[in-house]
Amino acid sequence: MTSTVHRTCPLCEAVCGLTLTLDDGGHVTGVRGDKDDPFSKGFICPKGASLGRLDEDPDRLRKPLIREGELWREAGWDEAFAAVKAGLDRVADRRSIAVYLGNPNAHTMAGALYAAPLIKALGTRNVFSASTADQMPKHVASGLMFGHPLAIPVPDLDRTDYLLMLGANPLESNGSLCTAPDFPGRLKALRGRGGRLVVVDPRRTRTAALGDEHVFIRPGTDAYLLFGIVHTLFAEDLARPRHEVNGLAEVREAAKHFPPEAVARRTGVPAETITRLARELAGAPTAAVYARIGTCTAEFGTLAQWLVDVLNVLTGNLDRPGGAMFPKPATEFAGRRRPYAVGRWRSRVRGLPETNGELPVATLADEIETPGEGQVRFLLTVAGNPVLSAPHGDRLDTAFQGLDFMVSVDPYLNETTRHANVILPPPRVLQSGHYDFALLGFAVRNYARYSPPLLPLDERPSEAQILARLAMIASGLEGDLDAFVIDEMLRKAAQTPGSGIEGRDVAELRDLLEGETGSERRLDLMLRLGPYGEWAGKGDLSLRKLLDNPHGLDLGALEPRLGEVLKTASGLVELAPPQLMEDVERLRGRLEEEPPEIVLIGRRHLRSNNSWMHNVGPLVGGSNTCTLQIHPEDAARLGLDGEAVVRSAKGQVTVAVEPTDTIMPGVVSLPHGWGHAGSAQNVAAEHAGVNVNTLTDETTIDVPSGNAVFNGVPVTISPTGVIIAH
Repeated sequence: MTSTVHRTCPLCEAVCGLTLTLDDGGHVTGVRGDKDDPFSKGFICPKGASLGRLDEDPDRLRKPLIREGELWREAGWDEAFAAVKAGLDRVADRRSIAVYLGNPNAHTMAGALYAAPLIKALGTRNVFSASTADQMPKHVASGLMFGHPLAIPVPDLDRTDYLLMLGANPLESNGSLCTAPDFPGRLKALRGRGGRLVVVDPRRTRTAALGDEHVFIRPGTDAYLLFGIVHTLFAEDLARPRHEVNGLAEVREAAKHFPPEAVARRTGVPAETITRLARELAGAPTAAVYARIGTCTAEFGTLAQWLVDVLNVLTGNLDRPGGAMFPKPATEFAGRRRPYAVGRWRSRVRGLPETNGELPVATLADEIETPGEGQVRFLLTVAGNPVLSAPHGDRLDTAFQGLDFMVSVDPYLNETTRHANVILPPPRVLQSGHYDFALLGFAVRNYARYSPPLLPLDERPSEAQILARLAMIASGLEGDLDAFVIDEMLRKAAQTPGSGIEGRDVAELRDLLEGETGSERRLDLMLRLGPYGEWAGKGDLSLRKLLDNPHGLDLGALEPRLGEVLKTASGLVELAPPQLMEDVERLRGRLEEEPPEIVLIGRRHLRSNNSWMHNVGPLVGGSNTCTLQIHPEDAARLGLDGEAVVRSAKGQVTVAVEPTDTIMPGVVSLPHGWGHAGSAQNVAAEHAGVNVNTLTDETTIDVPSGNAVFNGVPVTISPTGVIIAH
């Protein structure tokens, strides 16, 4: 006997609907795309198709582990939490606590709902996450321009006539900060209706090969290229903003220093190409500029992300159909907001500024290794593997060994969690409810879907219960965290003019909420208070309605809403924020710099999403392997055959060479997330690869955001057995 169930895939940012077949024992026997999902319409990728294998991975931990010396033993949950409490009780100064949140927290209800209360309970400002190894430049640019770090315009893929894409490869990644199931199909549809796709990338990726045009660019120089386009728009009187903005004159003046002829030497993009791209953007009926991780993880990442939206503004394409638009997620609550600011506090050792409530992961090792008041001695990681994902990961690997106490909430014993004193494993994916709080805020079409747990919990708590219990241990309080949060949200909403429940009784409203768990009741509250909710007076959306529509609900195409989104003090788009104009001077000072002979970039694989997916047999091997891609001319010039030694200022690795003309000369590429030699994960250990972050430099960051720099890393390459003196 089998059953058919539906849920959202939680493995990347595309939020595809899946249809799963389960046997009587709760084992997944088949996975296919959910054809009735109005957003994904049956699309599925290899990761989603392998959800059952990932969910039942025999190397996933089922019980807590407690480390005693070099040995691990399984423990009961009460004993494990008691061990955490004992470790936390030894902390005399809460400033010595640090938290690291990994990428999967953006894909779970627990991460979205419980991370903030847990951090508050721990009472520390030492918060680190994968955001500063990924997208923080976009948050900072959006915060400074629009007043809120989540006010991120996305390309209106289904209606645009022209898309300029930089440093993104959605045919492999499925999209990022642009939630679009079947991204490949949407790009093909763009071209099918007569639109134009231009891809700028140091590699001829699968996405670039699909486009009408691929433009090679030297890694890390995207801001120069974008400024060259801005320069041309002003020089040829092509700038046509549709909205009143602050700072137009300042941007015009700054752009004078970046004419196409000058930036061509820096970027490797011909001046005539830069000029033509500007004219095409300005002349298209509708257009959008979109840039992702390749541009974020570079030395001028925030400037690149800022210039993306400067171009969307100047071409008149911000907040219009077919341009760059702001989604309206179902759980958005338009309450009062503080003016956006960065640098409200700074890191102890390097003095790096806070952004969005966290410090750069590039300085985590500094905070652990450097003695003095506030030195980090207690670390909590949640769903993260910074030894493989953070810059100069080898240094973190060593630093973690010196901690007094470490706790990891993670399903695996991996390169990071092996240093923990206690590991608390969350349950299987199918035992967890799922709603994409974060990702639906970047969706190219407004949409909502909730997936309740498909299987009952065994003796273990849910991930939400794990994080909630840790928060209560850290706070020293007892009680129901969810009830406290719900009452606080209701109280604030009832006091907010125009909220839809202004002046109503909190207890009465609380009793109306539905849900089997605290997480579901909190979701119900957020849906009811959201823009389509029954308590906001603009719809009837609630948890019950999502449960009654298991394939999800289409909430309509994106609509202009800049006035709703803007949270700047002026009420206008700030086109020239002072912090970014200051960094323009740093960019200008590097304009004439000679590029290194060879630089390193990362790359993404379709069948991989960070290190934790390398333990699933069907997802490793084939094209999903850890090789050094290099142009054949460079390989021949350097005498490379078989393997090569890659050296940087921070370390070296020996890796298999893959000559390919899809990468520009002077650039080499290693994928991220590998380096599993000696891992307790059996499949990953068999396909170990090398850790690219042995080579990256934690001392080099994007200044405005503190983001780590993974692209444009200077390296030298030599055949194995050749010793190079330094």
